[in-house]
Amino acid sequence: MVKNVLRGVVSSAALGAVLLTGISAVYVPEGHAAVFERKKETQGELGKVIVNPYKVAPLTAIIEREGKDPKNITVTVMGKPGGGVDISYPVSEGAVLNHDGIPVFGLYDDYVNQVKVDYTLDGKKVSTIYKIRTNPFTARMQEGRYEVKPKVDSAKAVKGFEGRLYMLTMMGNADSKEWAWARPDHKVHGAGEWLEPAELYMVDTKGEIRWFFDSEQFYDKYGRSIDDQGRIMSMHQMPNGDLVFGMAQKYFRYTLMGEQAYVRKLPRGYIDLSHEVLPMPNGHMLLRVAKTNYNIPGTKEVAHTVRDHVIEVDDGGRVVEEWDLVSIMGKNQFRKDLIVGLDARAVCLNIDMSAEHPVEVKEDIPFGDNTSTGAGRNWAHINSISYDKKDDSIILSMRHQGIVKVGRDKQVKWILAPNVGWTKDMSAKVLTPVDSKGNKLDCSGATCNNTEFDWSFTQHTAWLSERGENNARYATISVFDNGDGRGHEQPAIPRDKWSRAVEYKIDEKNMTVQQTWQFGKDRGWDWYSPVTSNVKYDPEKGTYWMLSGNVHLLSPERTKGVINEVDPKTGEVKVEIVLSNDKKPAVYYRSHLVKPEALFQY
Repeated sequence: MVKNVLRGVVSSAALGAVLLTGISAVYVPEGHAAVFERKKETQGELGKVIVNPYKVAPLTAIIEREGKDPKNITVTVMGKPGGGVDISYPVSEGAVLNHDGIPVFGLYDDYVNQVKVDYTLDGKKVSTIYKIRTNPFTARMQEGRYEVKPKVDSAKAVKGFEGRLYMLTMMGNADSKEWAWARPDHKVHGAGEWLEPAELYMVDTKGEIRWFFDSEQFYDKYGRSIDDQGRIMSMHQMPNGDLVFGMAQKYFRYTLMGEQAYVRKLPRGYIDLSHEVLPMPNGHMLLRVAKTNYNIPGTKEVAHTVRDHVIEVDDGGRVVEEWDLVSIMGKNQFRKDLIVGLDARAVCLNIDMSAEHPVEVKEDIPFGDNTSTGAGRNWAHINSISYDKKDDSIILSMRHQGIVKVGRDKQVKWILAPNVGWTKDMSAKVLTPVDSKGNKLDCSGATCNNTEFDWSFTQHTAWLSERGENNARYATISVFDNGDGRGHEQPAIPRDKWSRAVEYKIDEKNMTVQQTWQFGKDRGWDWYSPVTSNVKYDPEKGTYWMLSGNVHLLSPERTKGVINEVDPKTGEVKVEIVLSNDKKPAVYYRSHLVKPEALFQY
């Protein structure tokens, strides 16, 4: 009797729980295990929507397939009313299998998004509009910053370019160096000095954020873990759309959905990965690193180097090649002609607004991230790598020296820089400027007369360009010419500085260089970025897209990042987006053109 009463009480309690939770009960004969089935509220014929499924990309979602087999899928994230940008892309069957559902990319933040999904199911065409709510965009707040999002000063795109998407990395000042006590000067040096997570986000041609990466999850904000320091700077996409990037002591591969492919520590003996993680055609990676415990040539001293080594790692993370630029450049590591002409206030991300003089080179300057000459100091500052498959060589942008092409045999093939201060053997490898007919230009020192030709100074991203000839004889490269130290000096009026995107055609047989295109020079100070920035060619549209990443950094005005896309044949500006922020000092490091139609075809 007592047993039956208790059974009745338990049954009543269970029934109450069922009614309160909305669970529908299925009657099961006595003696069998109780089975409950939860009602699922879904918006379409598939399963539920999971927002931020992999925890690091808050503006993504997955529509679960619920054991069904949708095919011929197209997803369209609908733009906001009043001219918002639609993001539309196909989804392969492989992508559906990988995510066990339909990946949704390009949502607005803090918004109820309308997402149209078209597919076939069991031979029937289905079209469903999903409503997907997202959380607000988040940013790292610190002293002096009051705006979470960048301000869109202006945004325009001509017909045919409205759907462009640009990924950006944005960085401010380091805000915590708790483990810097390990050095007597209380500085970390190298990539660890930049102790703040970067903000990675993507904007459409209205300046609206349509994706961001929660980089806080990769970063030790207390500064106690050396492996979790530094900043994410550059990013590149693999052929399948995956992102690769680095952060001081580690490099990463992720999908834009936030799914991790791998996270790897640098091989032993290397430190300070920054600026470049470049995929190679053979599946290997080129990493810009520094070397630990390096024997300083000609001395008995040992120090860590700064931004002057490149390594190639295979798909298992093992080192298969090393380019030691100290050894390769020899005595040219002491070339100071450009270094002494730099503005000391901004040397890459080492920004000191109180510095008032050009960089001074001293023999007794300490080892570390100090802009000076010689191994163990910031003498080279390699900030980009381009791989030339025709001769298995690499093209390096060395901010403090010039642009250099080096073979796998560790021999310099050519140098694009003024022929000033080089050793005799390297001087013979400096390219000679010519006009379109091959005539030598009137150049002396670090300037040329009666011509539009100019060298790049403190440049970023010297990458091969598909617009021009690239064959056994010629190479075409695009360069973001920042322009600090132009002519190896500072102008009398600081606001006379200018930056530009520039294209060069290099005749590797005759050792000459021709300037074939430029953009930005006529904009002067209002397009000048002393550090960072990039330019790259898009063969599909026949345009160059570029970022001038820190306009007005060296003034009291708001710092701006200016995205442009330009037709090099006509000079027409197809896209211009101007973003500004109140985070001083703040710089956008690079932009990257993202094509959603290629993201989910694996």
